[in-house]
Amino acid sequence: MAMNMAIWDMALPKEAPVEAGGGNRATEPAVRRINAAKFKAKCLELLDEVAAGRGEIVITRNGKPVSRLVPVEPPRPAPFGCDRGRIQILGDVVSPLDVEWDTEANPDRVLNP
Repeated sequence: MAMNMAIWDMALPKEAPVEAGGGNRATEPAVRRINAAKFKAKCLELLDEVAAGRGEIVITRNGKPVSRLVPVEPPRPAPFGCDRGRIQILGDVVSPLDVEWDTEANPDRVLNP
């Protein structure tokens, strides 16, 4: 199995775009592979590219992936209050109900014998 992985890694060009996760090129940006030494030399330029939304970069050492540079996702809005104005409470939800529960009807009943 290790032999197959090594052959696959050698078959990929070091800086060639490869398909992202699902492989749908129309919706996913390409993933670039770059050597750690080249990344070190072009770090600021590559950071700007990724921040501009031009895909992600996999940083390799000796042909093996060691890190991934991806853009930061914008923070999601808090879920609290997201349905404000869409949900309406009808009636009284605080007062007790006029229904007698089973435990009140027979308090000596064993629930799980």
